[in-house]
Amino acid sequence: MPSASSAVSDSGRPAPSSLWRDPDFRRLWVGQTVSQLGEHTSLLVLPLFAVLTLDASAGQLGVLRAVGQAPILLLSLFAGAWVDRWRTRTVMVLTDAGRALALGAAALGGLFGLLGLPALLVVAFTVGALSVFFDVAYQASLVRLVRRDQLVRGNSALEGSRSAAQIGGPALGGALVSLLSAPIAAASGALFFALSFLSIRRIRHRESIPERSERPPRIGRRIHEGLRFVVGDTSLRTVCLASAAFQFCFAALMTVYLLFLPRELHLSGTEVGLALAATGPGALLGSVLAARLPDRFGYGVVLLSAAALGDGAFLCVPALHGSAAVTLPVLLAVGFVFGTGGQLVNVMVMAVRQTATPDGMQGRAAATITFVGMGMTPLGSLLGGFLAQEWGLRTSLLVTAAGMLLSPVVLALSPLARLGRTLPARAGGGRDRTPPFA
Repeated sequence: MPSASSAVSDSGRPAPSSLWRDPDFRRLWVGQTVSQLGEHTSLLVLPLFAVLTLDASAGQLGVLRAVGQAPILLLSLFAGAWVDRWRTRTVMVLTDAGRALALGAAALGGLFGLLGLPALLVVAFTVGALSVFFDVAYQASLVRLVRRDQLVRGNSALEGSRSAAQIGGPALGGALVSLLSAPIAAASGALFFALSFLSIRRIRHRESIPERSERPPRIGRRIHEGLRFVVGDTSLRTVCLASAAFQFCFAALMTVYLLFLPRELHLSGTEVGLALAATGPGALLGSVLAARLPDRFGYGVVLLSAAALGDGAFLCVPALHGSAAVTLPVLLAVGFVFGTGGQLVNVMVMAVRQTATPDGMQGRAAATITFVGMGMTPLGSLLGGFLAQEWGLRTSLLVTAAGMLLSPVVLALSPLARLGRTLPARAGGGRDRTPPFA
């Protein structure tokens, strides 16, 4: 049972008994939902424009995806140090506005026939860079907004909204590219970011952020503090290694997958969007299960099982042949299983990180894990393009799908696999000792 002090959020303000009674949480949830919808729409629109309209080669598609993912490697650590010293609401509002402007410019460029591959590279990098700051900020914002015993429910709600975006974003993007045009699809992404901007800017809670000294530590020192903290914690170090293995192989797989579906299986843009959107319903189920299964079976068992099942789902895809009537149902099932397992892992890993990390380190811890894990995605995308050109689509898909199983192997060899029905409290005193499952 929560202690009496848990009636107050970590920021010191009275907290409602239910997350959904808090108008600021609802505004964050709405803003994050439509922002993720815009992001997932654009993640499909830009590659499909390159493949279907510009007839991009496997190598060019790999470069496009790598450029969009490069900001994760280049900016994540800086973003974490920066977010820890600013209000997350401000960061999210500014990045939403920037992404809306970038995709709006892309839509106009496409309508006037100016959206070639160089312009796509610029847009992809800009949206990717701003997304790095938004993602770090929204993860840190929840800790500043709600009580620690509400973190799992809050994460489940936010991850559930991300799952909804995974359903709507690819399906909408694929349909718009097929039925209308890539510029219209890009314009829809800009609209979603604008709606997120309007929702998040209405958050009234003034966050408690660390006091700034007259001579604040240099950015390099703050980044080093975040790196040292994550490396020194066994659980967070394991999360980094497992995430790096998964993201590297998944980025390579997705580059091949986006070529495999239209060129080998001859799916239309709408069918490609549906195949990718299938992860969304699975992720919604994973969000629900993440709040229940660990209490029954233990976090370690659920974490390892979900990672192995979800990451192994793609192994059957290279064997697919035939018409869309045969292949699309299998692809939908694969996406559903992958989404369920992936979401279970996401929610539990995020709870592990937030529980193990003090408030003043949340942004840097999230950014460090993002840097180590997601920072591998540009290299994975380039590798996927290279393998597709040299080995062919089916062989490359099989190799990259098998590589994704490295992540559950890392988890199986770590203390995370032995977690019980509760997460251990962070060492040290004060508020941060309160586990999120009190």
